[in-house]
Amino acid sequence: MVPNNRSSSDRPAKDNGSAEQRRRPSRRSLFAMAAVGVAAGTVGFGAARITAPGAELPDWTAADMPSLVGRRAIVTGANGYPDEGRSGLGYHQALALATAGANVTIASRNRERGEEAIRRIRAEAPEADLHFETLDLTDLGSINLFVRRVEDSGQNLDLLVNNAGVQGRLQREESQDGSERVFATNARGPFALSAQLRPLLQEADAPRIVWTSSPRVGSIDFDDLQKERTYDYGQAYDDTKLGNLLMAFECERRSKVGGWGITSIAVHPGVCRTNIVVNGPGLDSPEGRRFRFVPPLWQDPAIGALPALYAATSPQASGGAYYGPKQLRGLNGLPGFAIVPDSAQDVELASRYWTVMEDLASVSFS
Repeated sequence: MVPNNRSSSDRPAKDNGSAEQRRRPSRRSLFAMAAVGVAAGTVGFGAARITAPGAELPDWTAADMPSLVGRRAIVTGANGYPDEGRSGLGYHQALALATAGANVTIASRNRERGEEAIRRIRAEAPEADLHFETLDLTDLGSINLFVRRVEDSGQNLDLLVNNAGVQGRLQREESQDGSERVFATNARGPFALSAQLRPLLQEADAPRIVWTSSPRVGSIDFDDLQKERTYDYGQAYDDTKLGNLLMAFECERRSKVGGWGITSIAVHPGVCRTNIVVNGPGLDSPEGRRFRFVPPLWQDPAIGALPALYAATSPQASGGAYYGPKQLRGLNGLPGFAIVPDSAQDVELASRYWTVMEDLASVSFS
């Protein structure tokens, strides 16, 4: 069951495409209040409010992970090795999983960066069992080929961490097949990958899929999912992060009904010093200026990776749950329960979104 840890006074209007939502401050205008918001506890950067988590988990770090010897994990992205004070969440996830004994596949577009990430992980964990596979989540053909290679390896698959994600650039961009870049990377790609790997995951003992959302989510406009009519880079990102929550919870529901045996969990990392702004709107964007000039807001990605690691490995992690940092109103700190927006609890919306994703990804996931 999806947790609901907030009172009725915390709940925003449930109409995902209402005029009220469209009148709310944009990601950029809210982000401009970050320095004041930290002190006030109301930091924002999207189309919905952040509310403080309710229940808390006991403090949990990577040192609390169980042994993962004999288990295989795929982490998408994961090539963001430390550089210029920034690093990727997936890099730290892969490092921790490999250190705990898992066989880890780093799956990303850039082989050179992926192999360098592996070299650095092995420097920290000489016994690490990991390798690189090329995967472009914007390209359905690349996903198909990746899945075939995974199947042909003859190995089991226990954990899929859908970590890879991008923020939009200032101008709308399309993938090779004409899909909007942010939507293809953050939403359609993880859905297609998870759907095709489901049969292999079902063969494992206690398999899990982890879906990555954000401290802030947007809305779902089925008439303009790929922002062909109106493009805003912040809204494009936020909307896909609501989509990730919808897919995570719907996957858990369908797994239970269908007897898949797969545990599906959603997470978010808080706000971290990664390259997502640098490679998205850039350091000269409003977000980029906050990235440079409000450094206390941005936590170490090694800490931001912990909610995903908790979801992927902890015996106490629950299917259908949503985990994120438990300090500074969910922006940083150790893992805790994250607040689930009302829109992400809309079962009809999730079911419709799932059906649309099956069509756009040309897969059956039911």
